[in-house]
Amino acid sequence: MRATEEIIKMAKGNNGTVTTAMVVAAGFSRGNIKYLVDKGMIEKSSRGIYILPEVWDDEIFNLQNRFKRGVYSHETALFLWDLTDRTPNKYHMTFPMNYNLTNPKKENIRCVQCKKEIYDLGIEEVTTPGGNVVRAYSVERTLCDILKPHSRVDIQVVTEAFKRYAANSDKNIPVLSELAKLLKVEIKLRSYLEVLL
Repeated sequence: MRATEEIIKMAKGNNGTVTTAMVVAAGFSRGNIKYLVDKGMIEKSSRGIYILPEVWDDEIFNLQNRFKRGVYSHETALFLWDLTDRTPNKYHMTFPMNYNLTNPKKENIRCVQCKKEIYDLGIEEVTTPGGNVVRAYSVERTLCDILKPHSRVDIQVVTEAFKRYAANSDKNIPVLSELAKLLKVEIKLRSYLEVLL
């Protein structure tokens, strides 16, 4: 009985979510998870992820648990950082260059790949609307990413994101400029900043 109580406690302490990896790391067997599911004490959310019945299923969190190398980017990162009101109908994730994209694409994820030295730039943690922590690119990195020609982000979304950023007291123009240089979008960035600042 102790194992099942501990697993429920772990879920409660983790925003209503528990993973198979967490349960195994705590020294409990996978059979305990099956027992809890059979009893209706937890529900399977996706492969290896379980939630308490009263908890809202957090798809953003689940996808990142499935694709651990994926970093939320582009319009999904704008949404997570509150730089757009548009809820993504498809999630954007960036992966390292050699990552196999077959499974993420099956999950309807818009995949972007980039070189290792660029992939690691500006990864931060952000809280999802469901209250879970996921990895996404920083505000400044995201603003540079959406200026790239192949990003195909709607011009209205880009303009709104830059307006919100310009009004934000936490904006960091030196970091934004430095990232724009590294990501080769400095000319495009300058045209937005001249209008807004």
